[in-house]
Formats: sequence, C-alpha cells, structure tokens
Amino acid sequence: MDATRSRDAAILRLAIGLAQGVALFLLQKADESKAWPATQPMLYAPLLVCVLMVPLLPLAALSAMRRRNLLIWSAVATAVTGILAVHAAWVGAAPDRIGVSPLSPPLFLATAVMLFIAHHLVQPADAARKPIAPYPDYFDLTWTNGVRLALSLAFTGAFWLLLFLAAALFKLIGISAIGKLIGETAFAFPATGLMFAAAVHMAVQLTEARAGLVRGALTVGLTLLGWLLPLMVLIGGGFLATLPFTGLAPLWGTKAATALLLAAAAALILLINAAYQDGGEPPHLIPRLAARIAGLLLIPIVILAGYALWLRIDQYGLTPERVFAGVFLLVAIGFTIGYALAAVKPGPWMKLLERTNPLMAAVCVLLLIALFTPLADPARLSVASQVKRLEAGKVAADKFDYAFLRFDAGRYGREALERLKSSRDPEIVKRAKAMGALDSRPVPQPEKPDFSGVKVFPTGAKLPQSFVSQTWDAETRGSCIGPGSLCKALIFDMDGDGTEEVLLGAGDMSDVFRLENGRWTLVAQTNAPCGPVDLGKALEAGPARMSEPRTTRDLIIGDQVLEIRRAGKGCETVSTSSKPDRR
Repeated sequence: MDATRSRDAAILRLAIGLAQGVALFLLQKADESKAWPATQPMLYAPLLVCVLMVPLLPLAALSAMRRRNLLIWSAVATAVTGILAVHAAWVGAAPDRIGVSPLSPPLFLATAVMLFIAHHLVQPADAARKPIAPYPDYFDLTWTNGVRLALSLAFTGAFWLLLFLAAALFKLIGISAIGKLIGETAFAFPATGLMFAAAVHMAVQLTEARAGLVRGALTVGLTLLGWLLPLMVLIGGGFLATLPFTGLAPLWGTKAATALLLAAAAALILLINAAYQDGGEPPHLIPRLAARIAGLLLIPIVILAGYALWLRIDQYGLTPERVFAGVFLLVAIGFTIGYALAAVKPGPWMKLLERTNPLMAAVCVLLLIALFTPLADPARLSVASQVKRLEAGKVAADKFDYAFLRFDAGRYGREALERLKSSRDPEIVKRAKAMGALDSRPVPQPEKPDFSGVKVFPTGAKLPQSFVSQTWDAETRGSCIGPGSLCKALIFDMDGDGTEEVLLGAGDMSDVFRLENGRWTLVAQTNAPCGPVDLGKALEAGPARMSEPRTTRDLIIGDQVLEIRRAGKGCETVSTSSKPDRR
C-alpha cells in the first residue's frame, strides 16, 4: 500500500512539475512575442505569479495533507497570490510603458515568503486535526521542508551543470545539438519543472525514510548555531553599554541606524530560536541564560530602531524603504514583547516562545498581504506622505522629487502628479507639467558643493576660487566635497613643484587635489599608519611639512604622520622622482 501511494505521489508530482514547466514556457513565449495574454497585464501578472509559486504547495504536501484540504488550501493560496499580482499590475501598468513588466522582484520574494510561512501554519494544523498544532510539529515541518527545498534546488542545479558539461564535451567533437537543445526555452522550462518535481519527491522520500538522521543533523546544526547566542548577547550588550559614552550622534550619522538595529534584533531572534529548537530539551546553562538576556536586550535595541525610523520619517516623510522598515519594525516589536515576557516569566524555560512564534508567523503573512494591496502599499503611503509635505510647505517646490512620482511610485505617483498640475502654487504646476512630459528619468545634475563650513589652514588661507566654483562629478569629488561639508582643508605644496595642492578631509583618510589642465583632480589620499588622527586638532597644533628623506612621501602635521598614497592605486605611494625639491 505504501509503495502504491508513493508511486501515485511520484506520478502526480511529475505531472505537476511538467505542467508548471510547460505553462511557464507558454507565458514566456507570449511575453517575448507580445501576444495574448502578455498584452493584458491584469491577466498576465496573476497567471505568471500563480504558475510560478502555487504548484510548490502540492509538490511539498501531496503525500502529507488530506487531498480535500490540500485542494482548498491551494485554491485559497491561488486567490490570494492572484490578488497581489493583480494589484501589482494595476499599480505598475501605464499607457506609456507598453511592453514593460509591471511586476517587481519584491513581489515574487514576498509571495514566496508569504506562501512558505502560511503553508507551515496550514499543514501542521491539518495533520493535528485542529486549528493550532503542537509547537514541535511547526518546528519539525518548517526545518524539514527547508532541507527538502535546499536538496531539490541543489539537485536541479546539478542536473543543469551536467547538461552544460555534456554540451561542452560533445562540442569538442563537433556536435552542437545538445548545446542548442538546452538553449531552447521549449526544453529548458519543462525539463526544469520536471526535474525539480522529481527532486522534491526524492527529497520527501529520503527525509521520511531517514527522519532520525535528518532530525539529528538539524539538532547538531542548530545547537552549534545556538552557541553563538552568548557571543551575540555580548556584542549587543557591549553596544548598548557604550552608547551612554558615545551618544547617539555617531549612530544617526551612519544613516543606516534602523537597518543595522533591526538586523541585530533579527540575529538575536534567530539565535534564540536556534537555542530553543522545539522546546523538548533545554540546552546548556550558558545558552539558556543568554536566551533570557537576549529576550531583554531586544527591548532597547528595538526602541532605538523605532526612534531612528521615527526621526527619519518626521524629518523627510515616508518612502517605500521606510514603509518596509516600518513593517519590519512592527514584526520586531511583536517578537520583542513575546520574547521579553518569555524571558521573565517563571516556569518552563522560554515556554512562551511556543505561542509567540506561530502568532507572529500569522502576523507576518497578514502584513505581507497588506504591503502588496492598497491597505499598506509602500508607494501609496509614500506618495501621500510626500505630497502632503509639499502642500504643507515642508518641502520647497523646487526641492521636491517629482521624478519619484513619475517613475518610481506607479499609478499612485502618476495620479498624484496629475493632481499637482492643478495646484494653486504656479511653481508646483510648472514643475509637475515638466516632469509629466518626460519619457525617461532626467539625469541628475551635479550639485554645487558648499564650502562655507570648511576651515582652511594655514590660518588666513582660502580655498582657490577655481576650486570652489568647479563642478564636481561623483568620480572625482572624493568623500568631503558636497553640500554642507564640515571637513578641514590644508593649502600646501606637497610635491615640491611650486604649485599648492589642496588636502581636504576630517581624519586620517583625506583627499589630495591638484590643478591639472584647468581642473582640480583627485590625485592622492592620505592614510594614518599609526592610528586615528583628528585632522583639525593636528592642523591647529603645528605647521605641515614633508618628511625627510622625501622618498617615504609622508606628510607631517604637528606630531601626526599621514602617508600619501596615489588615489585608486592601493598601497602605491606617490612618486616624486620627476619633481624638483624646492623647499
């Protein structure tokens, strides 16, 4: 009976994989030839996304779920996936962009993640015959299917590597038929679908037959990963303990504080789960204590991440990236509440994780759906925020990013741009109409730097007018030339040719500019071999001079030594063999 069921499951999986491959080939040909249904984005988008994603569900659960429930779940997944794809097509499709796919990579990634999470809530519940399954069932199925997916992808990749090897071997003897065959999409799509389905079936059979071996390997891997939790706790605790001495300014200065803090929170959450596993057997005392501390460390880290994100939104409004960051923050807050309570709650070790994880998995599914529907579409929220700031006068009409509305925000942005053409502000109307008439994004013009905040040494010296008025491009401006620069400048003849160069920087890494053919060019950079240097304090402490002998090419400022290296040439020092020493 088991052999019959296995054979039937294999036949069905192969049929699903072949049908998926053929359907993807037909959709690809339609897109290539601009034929129906590719000419109808609202139809083509859901077909493509559903054909690519939904068959993975029956492939994974064919022999594990009851057929009726599997059909219902597949139908629900198809409907939800189709809705997300239709919305993406509706937002992205535009009359002046015929032939351009309205689908974006984030949609495919979000759909895959959503279906993966949702499936591992549905299948254990089906097996347990109740809405909420025991936590070990969620844990076992999620990690086992992760192993199966990795094995299936590796097998499919190996299949294609062998085909390419065969094509290369036969080409050596003048036979190119195999190379031509695997280059045809009529072969590539069905063959890939068929081999992936075969790989899934073999992976399922293998992991079921060797369940103890797979579980043992997972336990070993997660246990090793869990021992990284004490290190992450030391890193997170050390970071938080250092903040009172450094202040928050260096953190905000990175302009990536929210992302870094959320990444730290994600690392703590992942390692806590690696230590907890299915909750059956508590780990060693050290990971147990580290997990409790980590649950509490999440609180200040997530608060800092939320504060950093709020500062950016309050100052600059919403952008799609900040909307995604806000969703990640909501997820982090949910995990933080559950894990912090688990850390302090008496009783079995971190037992509350078993309620927190399934609940937050369901929340993640709902948030992903919201992000790719009008409920919380990042483009819609960002457009509303930015336009509100413009109309409230928080952004000047000549500083507003009209290109974002025209080219980056889909239908929501284009409709907002049309509304701005009827604004009461004539400057907004003029700029909105000008942007609406463009067919492609305008090339940004180089921004004129502001050197008003630059302190120049020696005292009384000034930056050359030709330096200040020059238009700088991204390749030659270095790290200090930009709006509102607060770097230090040194006017000094470094190569002994009688013409002064300009050194511009803030620390041991500074840029050296030389006037060549009427333009100031970045020719060298400085490096402090003996440790960090405060350039401003060094310049105030004493005059600059070149080292003796001059072959080392060291610039000495006060008691600090800066080694001069040619820009873009690694450790090659600036040669002066052709320059006379005039000092």
